[in-house]
Amino acid sequence: MLKDLENNFSVLEKKILNVSKNYQNLNEKYLELSREHELLKKKYDEERKKNQVLAEEQKNIKLYSAITGNPDHNRLMKNHINRLIKEVDHCIAELQNSGL
Repeated sequence: MLKDLENNFSVLEKKILNVSKNYQNLNEKYLELSREHELLKKKYDEERKKNQVLAEEQKNIKLYSAITGNPDHNRLMKNHINRLIKEVDHCIAELQNSGL
């Protein structure tokens, strides 16, 4: 009977040590994955900013091309001019409403 209890305690102790070891391994893996996640998040943000800059540059190149007379971008130029006219009209209306 005492031998059985000792065996049970021994098995239980081994299981507890194993669980503790697994917990430590999982905790280390979690920390590693957290660091990797942060790095990937930073990388994603940098790439998103680069993408925005490139999109803005592409827009400016198209606008420049339209200004220089490229027939492929005439519609872009017309839209840009119309947008600027609407913005100026809105500003004039705001100034008139404010009494200036």
